Amino acid sequence: MSFRTAPLSVPSGRGLSDVDRETLFTPELRAELDRHIAKYPAEWKQSAVMPALTLVQESNGGWLSRELMDDVAAYLDMPAVAVYEVATFYGMYDLEPTAKHKLCVCNSISCMLSGSEDLIAHLEKKYSVKPGQTTADGRFTFKEVECLGACRHAPTVLIGKTYHENLSAQVLDALIAGLE
Repeated sequence: MSFRTAPLSVPSGRGLSDVDRETLFTPELRAELDRHIAKYPAEWKQSAVMPALTLVQESNGGWLSRELMDDVAAYLDMPAVAVYEVATFYGMYDLEPTAKHKLCVCNSISCMLSGSEDLIAHLEKKYSVKPGQTTADGRFTFKEVECLGACRHAPTVLIGKTYHENLSAQVLDALIAGLE
């Protein structure tokens, strides 16, 4: 599989602007992609699109550029638009750079009934940030997501890769205060 080697067209200071996609798609990353692809019959390799997007996003500092999604499409032999559809549908993918810490508040019905809307309002007021925005101090990017799959102990917030359940605004503030 060959990749274009033009540099990423990302504004300065917003990710890997000086690294080309050939460098990002290291032999190690390709091997990991191939491990996921091998889980499916050859004619179904496109089924590995979600793990492929996750791996590429992690390798690119936490976000996906259009060029990287194009490369995932080429690697999986699928239309680019199908990759865009997946990346824009699921809340775990970011199409622009995020802060070092990503704070995702679940707002599914279970979490909403247990207070997630209060957590969202608290974040908006105390930290002057709306869903999809990064705080002025750059500490975290706030996302509202549809479901984190932890309904039993709602409301749930995902910070990085760690779930925090049954949260109050005070506990959430303490978690935020602990961010580096």
